[in-house]
Amino acid sequence: MKLTEDQITRYSRHILLKEVGGKGQQKLLNGRVLIIGAGGLGAPIALYLAAAGVGTIGIADADNVDLSNLQRQVIHFTPDIGKPKVLSAREKMIAINPELNVVTYDTWVTAENIAGMIAEYDFVIDGTDNFAAKFLINDACVLAGKPYSHGGILQFDGQTMTVLPGQSPCYRCIFPEPPPKDAIPTCSQAGVIGVLPGVLGTLQATEAIKYLLGAGDLLTGRLLTYSALRMKFREIPIKQSAKCPICGEHPSISELKDEVDALTVCDLGH
Repeated sequence: MKLTEDQITRYSRHILLKEVGGKGQQKLLNGRVLIIGAGGLGAPIALYLAAAGVGTIGIADADNVDLSNLQRQVIHFTPDIGKPKVLSAREKMIAINPELNVVTYDTWVTAENIAGMIAEYDFVIDGTDNFAAKFLINDACVLAGKPYSHGGILQFDGQTMTVLPGQSPCYRCIFPEPPPKDAIPTCSQAGVIGVLPGVLGTLQATEAIKYLLGAGDLLTGRLLTYSALRMKFREIPIKQSAKCPICGEHPSISELKDEVDALTVCDLGH
């Protein structure tokens, strides 16, 4: 299918790039990306993927917009307080790009529903706020062979990496299991600077776009950390662990389960 005249105009700055062009833009329009979490990270991710023309975007979150969210969750506005986040997010995404197919999941991801949810998508983005969800997303994507982007923030610091199951290290290669409860403060306890998820979220959106295009080098085998206070990025090489409980030589995880005792790390989705 050829791009329409309106699409050529809308995506003209993409089409000028030799790494994208008309064929690349068509790949984006045919692409399917799932964002889990419609909060701090999910907000810039959703806005930029919508603007870029990713044709089908799923967004999952069971929370409603709260006044305390507005300091950093830029997809939600003051009149949205009390509205389901996925509906608030969808309205802004469609306002940017009416031709999108935005699929909303007004629910928390669990071991029971995540496999069916991610099956419909080419790439998954973790914009969640707790270790239970992060480990579940990693495990579901590794078992299903789905590429995904991990992201996390707290105070002035953030981190992100991309996982290609079977080709790169996964989240459990670095962190085999969730930390003990109360070992790390939450954002409601320790705070988070409002612009931080914007930086990390746009990096995650970039990884999704590059994956769909098949362009550039993905953030695999590397954990990228960012300090807003020091304005420094650091890249930490990561190797696949032979002892990884899900992608190692003798995996002990073969089915999904909810980490019910894992603590909330940051108010990203809430």
